[in-house]
Amino acid sequence: MPKVPPPLIYYLSGHPSIVGFRWSHAQSWGATWSFLFSSIASYLLLSLFLHLSLALFRRHRPIPIGPLAALHSLSMSLTSVTIFAGILISTAAEIRDTRWFWQRSKTPLEWLLCFPLGTRPSGRVFFWSYVYYLSRFLHMFRTPLIILRRRRLPFFHLLNHSISAFASFLWLEFSQSFQVLAILFATLVYALVYAYRFWTAIGLPGACFPFVLNCQIALLACNVACHVGVFFLHFFFKGGCNGIGAWLFNCVLNLGLLTLFLNFYVRMYVGKRRMLRSVTPSLS
Repeated sequence: MPKVPPPLIYYLSGHPSIVGFRWSHAQSWGATWSFLFSSIASYLLLSLFLHLSLALFRRHRPIPIGPLAALHSLSMSLTSVTIFAGILISTAAEIRDTRWFWQRSKTPLEWLLCFPLGTRPSGRVFFWSYVYYLSRFLHMFRTPLIILRRRRLPFFHLLNHSISAFASFLWLEFSQSFQVLAILFATLVYALVYAYRFWTAIGLPGACFPFVLNCQIALLACNVACHVGVFFLHFFFKGGCNGIGAWLFNCVLNLGLLTLFLNFYVRMYVGKRRMLRSVTPSLS
């Protein structure tokens, strides 16, 4: 395994602002419930306003947005890579420094899935969880770009981005278990997906298979497997995981999102396959 350069380790996990981080409504920007709800409401209203404005002026052609889509994809990919590297290195350091406290009752994997009761949202791991929470608002900028280019209001994107911001806030507010693995999986997938979107946005050839869809399916499968792990650790094996109430609420949100995703997949891809199969015999 290649050794990480010490300066990189310092700036990703050893800097005083990272080690001394503490989630606080008074000190952390965007850490209040009012900010969360007002931001999500503003996002939804502005997206609806943009969609209705285009419909009112009867703009039937996509509006050229220049390099904005490529720049957004590049910024999201680089941000995701940074968060992935930061939380990976910080998690290794956190396990090394706190293992004496929980090693008799948990393995490192069980710690990743199930935080000990009484865990507070402070330190390296929660710093990167906070950065991930802030990155959700950068993620939202993709919606107006879709509306301008495709002239449709993407309901699935609206709900997905809103739930993602709300869930990441719950992770911090209640020191929810499972968030480390969720962030690792999500940022890895986002880094690949947005790098691919940047690749295609600058005119390079795309993959011969639905790359983005396959990445999303892989992310959903990993999340479901981790949720199952948390369920068994909390209710049957380890006697309690921190933030389990928020986790249960998060499960409800993810279940709704999974239902919408499957519905979207069936309509967009299975429907296209059936159409192609019906067209092929007529052509022959």
